[in-house]
Parts: sequence; C-alpha cells; structure tokens
Amino acid sequence: MEYKQKTAADKKSCANCGAEMKYKPGSEQLACEYCGYEEFIAQEKSSFEELELDHYLQTVGNNVFTDTIDMIDCKHCGANQHIEENYKTLSCVYCGEPLLIADAHPEGWIKPGAVVPFQLDVKKARRAFKKWIGGVWFAPNKLKKAALDPEAIHGLYLPYWTFDAQCKASYTGQRGDYYYVTETYRSNGKTQTRQVRKTRWSQAAGNVSGFIDDILISASAQKQNQIPSKISRWNLKSLVPFDGKFLAGFVTEKYTVSLKDGHHSAFQRAKKITYDWIRADIGGDTQRISSADMSLSEETFKHILLPIYISAYKFKGKTYRFYVNGQTGQVSGKHPYSFWKIFFLVITILIAIGILAMFAQQ
Repeated sequence: MEYKQKTAADKKSCANCGAEMKYKPGSEQLACEYCGYEEFIAQEKSSFEELELDHYLQTVGNNVFTDTIDMIDCKHCGANQHIEENYKTLSCVYCGEPLLIADAHPEGWIKPGAVVPFQLDVKKARRAFKKWIGGVWFAPNKLKKAALDPEAIHGLYLPYWTFDAQCKASYTGQRGDYYYVTETYRSNGKTQTRQVRKTRWSQAAGNVSGFIDDILISASAQKQNQIPSKISRWNLKSLVPFDGKFLAGFVTEKYTVSLKDGHHSAFQRAKKITYDWIRADIGGDTQRISSADMSLSEETFKHILLPIYISAYKFKGKTYRFYVNGQTGQVSGKHPYSFWKIFFLVITILIAIGILAMFAQQ
C-alpha cells in the first residue's frame, strides 16, 4: 500500500513573518504567536470516510499503514509521541523526562479519518487546573505552583478506533413477569401478613436488528498512562475531517492497540448492545437469554484523535499526572499529600480539644 512521507512543506509558515503557525483552539484557524496573523483551515464539507474493516483485517493485515509520522519514544516511560513543533529538546507529556527531537524516527500508521479539535487553549486549561488544585486539601505548596507553570501542561491528541456495523441476531429465552402473593407468618406471637414477589416465566424467541454506530475503543495500550474515565468523554458530534493543521502546536500519540485487537474489543461491546436489544424485545420485568446467534455485516472503522491536556509533576521521586479534557474542561488526577499540613492540622485539633476540656473542668 502506498504511503506519503511527511516533509517540512507540510508545516504551515506565517505569510506575514515566516514563523511556524499553530492551531488556535476553539476555532478553524491557524495563528502566528509572533505577529498575530491568522489563517482559516480549509475544511471539506464531505462526510467522514468510513474504511472497510474486512479489507484491512484480511487483505492488508495488522501492519497496514497509509501514511508515515515522525515519532519519539520516551526512554523513561515508553510513551510514544509526535511533536508538530520545531523544538530541539522538550519533555515527555506523561512523565516529564527530557526528549530529543534528534531521536525522532518515521513510523507507519493508518492516517486518522477525523479529529475533535481542541476547544480550550492552554490558558483556559491552566485556569481549570488551577481551580481544581485550589480545591485540593493538604496538597503540597509545590503542587499549587505547578499549576502556574506554563511549561508543565501539554496538549495531547489521543488515538481511538471507532467501529460501525449492521447487526442482527436471533434468540431464545424466557420472559419473567412479577406477581405478588399474600403470605402469613408469625412474629412476636402475632399472626401477620406480607406481600411476596414471585416471577411467572414464559418462553420467548425472536429476532432483533439495527445499526451500531461509533463504538469508541481506546487505541492506547499504555496502562501506566491510562487516562481517567472521568474525563474520557467527548462529544463525537464535534468530529471534523482530519487535517494535519489541527495538530500544529500539540503532541500526538500513535495507537498501540492494533486494529485487530480494537475490533475484538468492539465486538464484545456490540454483543452487550445486542443483548440489551434482546432483553427489550423479550419485555416483561426480567429476562433470561438462553441462546443468541449474532452476526455483524457492513463493518467499517475510523481512526480518530481526541484532545486532552496533561501535566506531569514529580514529588519525592514519584510522578503524578493531572488531566484536563481539551473539549469540555473536565479535570481529574491524583496528588500527593503534605505531611506537615496534616501534622499541624492534627496538632491544632488536639490543642483545641485540650482547651475545651480545660474550660469544661473549670
């Protein structure tokens, strides 16, 4: 399969001063940080290209790629990242260790079909991060300072697979309808009655079918860098056709979950969705599914990129990560605790208790 090698010509230079332009979050524009010149990103109005799954899995195989991208592997945590900036040195978005652009090497990938562009710029992400830090109890003062460090937070595009399919299934099972009977019992020497719920079962069989749209599967296998589920929620209606200009000024992670493994996870998700359809079709108050013959057809997929901000902070040799959803502003993360803040709080409480006890005795 043919692929296109990225070149320096792919980067957009400012027509006014010649500096490299970067994507302006929340817009459809590239902006120059030096002179303020802005330029629109030309967007095609056509719908996203859904790629035929069977062709890629059976004909082409797991190692298919339609494009190349320059990647740098962090020697400390193993995270891979693509940088669309002309830096000689920078730090890993996940662990903060230094990276060298000279270590970049080309890798093949299935070119993304769509992207949710950043809606928050780094200033807004830092404000959201600072607000979250301000509400954290017993955090070290150095942690609060990290929220103000403009170099401590990075915008990152995360890789995901999405899968679509027509689904149909035939099933057998049982429908359960609740009914209640009056039961007599004795308690404390008295005869009493109560309502007891029982289930009346009847046989059920049928067929269900429908379209399963955009099953979202994370394409990153870096478990040590796993993104919290709290912020892993994006509005996919905001997807736009992929254009490399949206990556300018941000870091991009390449997928490490293969298309085949992503499809396996999507099939399990599709199975759960189909079972929900079957239960709704059976009806009643509860259901039992004895058998289900499920098949998928017209399967397609997309490789998409979704935005987050990451701040990696080291405290006493341990790395803590904080995340801001680049679309919604939702914040999540873990933090160290200050021993001395907790210590002095305990001492203050003990002193207060001692003073109250002294007054009580008097």
